[in-house]
Amino acid sequence: MTGPEPAPLDVSPARPSVWRNLSFVWLVPILALALSLGLAWRSLADRGELIEITFANASGVTPGETELKYRDVVVGTVETVTFTDDLEKVLVRARVDKKVAPYLDTDTEFWVVRPQVTTRGVSGLSTVLSGVYIEGSWDKEVVGEPLVQFAGRDNPPLVLPGREGTRITLVATDGSLITEGAPVFFHGIEVGRLERPRLTVSSDAIVVDAFIQAPHDRRLNSATRFWDTSGFNVSISGAGLSVDFDSLSSLLAGGIAFDNVFEGGKPVSPGHVFSVYEDEASAKKSLLEEPKGAVVEVAAEFGETLSGLEPGADVRYGGIRVGQVTSIVAVVDDTSDGPGVRLMANLAIEPERLGLPAGSGPRETLDFLESATGRGLRARLATKNLFSAALIVELAEVPDAAQATFRRDATPLPVLPSVKSDLPDFTATAEGVLERINALPIEELLDQAIRTLGSIEAIATAEGTKAAPDAVVALLDDTRALVNDEATKALPGELRAAIADLRAVVSELREGGAVASLNETAASAREAAGSVAKATEGLPDLAARLEELVTRAGRLISAYGDRSDFNDETLAALREVRNAARSVSQLARAIERNPNSILMGR
Repeated sequence: MTGPEPAPLDVSPARPSVWRNLSFVWLVPILALALSLGLAWRSLADRGELIEITFANASGVTPGETELKYRDVVVGTVETVTFTDDLEKVLVRARVDKKVAPYLDTDTEFWVVRPQVTTRGVSGLSTVLSGVYIEGSWDKEVVGEPLVQFAGRDNPPLVLPGREGTRITLVATDGSLITEGAPVFFHGIEVGRLERPRLTVSSDAIVVDAFIQAPHDRRLNSATRFWDTSGFNVSISGAGLSVDFDSLSSLLAGGIAFDNVFEGGKPVSPGHVFSVYEDEASAKKSLLEEPKGAVVEVAAEFGETLSGLEPGADVRYGGIRVGQVTSIVAVVDDTSDGPGVRLMANLAIEPERLGLPAGSGPRETLDFLESATGRGLRARLATKNLFSAALIVELAEVPDAAQATFRRDATPLPVLPSVKSDLPDFTATAEGVLERINALPIEELLDQAIRTLGSIEAIATAEGTKAAPDAVVALLDDTRALVNDEATKALPGELRAAIADLRAVVSELREGGAVASLNETAASAREAAGSVAKATEGLPDLAARLEELVTRAGRLISAYGDRSDFNDETLAALREVRNAARSVSQLARAIERNPNSILMGR
């Protein structure tokens, strides 16, 4: 008996392992692939953000070459340069460092750096060799989500983001006073810059933003005034002609200066609006001319031409500005002789400048004007200054003014009485000057000048004048020869020897007592001279008597005949007596003048 047969076994061959056939040789390419993938991923992760910047033009910007810099450090590279969809702008795509990307917010600005020559100097010279690049500027704070689209600037910003200071607004009526990039000075030191000027909505003024750097921005307050420093000012005063300008840079490029015109100004907030004045004098004068409170309008009627008076002209009282002219109108009146025209100037008066209390209204102002009119207050025209034809309205108290009233109830405005102005007649003055010029003896002066020139020419061409230089040269030669002569050179030695001999003689005389003897002799001579002087005091009388005797004898002898011998002899004797008397008189005068002459001789 056989047992059951075993069941057949299902035997399958063993599946070979994948790793069994894997050789170590394959590890090299696998590792290389993994390394490549890792490097690729790292490169993609580190290449940064792609941003878009639009410019008006992209002159010099090259894809793959133009760099994006921040503080002269490369932080990115331009990848593509193309146009926007509407072809209005140039679209530049640049890849920036991922460390920088989070800081790109609304304050970020980009501009292309190129060589540029402006009134402020030369910039961008480094790009001549390295090529243009894009400069970026942003602050150090991360605010909100980073941006990837930006509008580039055509020019570098005057104030970089993050710079400490205060931004204010300046307003000027004349655009020539403001230029973009002009410096702002405080006491001659540059403390800020002006940005691009722009027109107001009504186009009646120029507005420009200015940035004042810290810590100088703390000087800004309600007492601050700005003025233009471009150009120069020429003024004539009692001290003479003076030319004033702020600095050479402001003279060439323009500029704005500011200062505080009074103490105790209140602080101002960023964005405060300041006016720009023509010069420093106008800025300081504005303290007296700025409106104070409400104004009261009145009118002044003039019976003369108002040529030169314009709206905005000053109204002055006692030399102080108290208002301004608002308009000039002509009023037509119907009279029996036909229509008549009256010229009137409307005035805006500031009550506080008239000396009225603060808060005074129209009633108090009109009461003051009515009372002042009774005391002789009148409106009259006056010139603004000596060298200007512009007119102003002056409120002056005229003592001998004709009786007039203040028409308080006149319409549309109360009317101030006026008097005729004493403006100079420039036409008559000019005619007078021309007449005086015509009356000048021009021809006679020219003839005299011609004769004078002829005389000068004759003197210059004379032989003596021509020979004068030769004579001077000869004189100099003779002088030089005299100085160089041996005898002249020996004179100092001879003089020294003579002085030495004289000193020796004086010394001997002093030692021998000669000086004392001379003093005694001089004293004796002085006494003798005194005696002689006393003796000769009677000589003048004696001479007078002899003269009288001769005269009498002459009259006596004349009785004996002119031709007798007695007469001739007597006349001869008289002549001798007269000569003797004259000699005695001369001797007396000589002794009187010099009594010592009797002893010492003449």
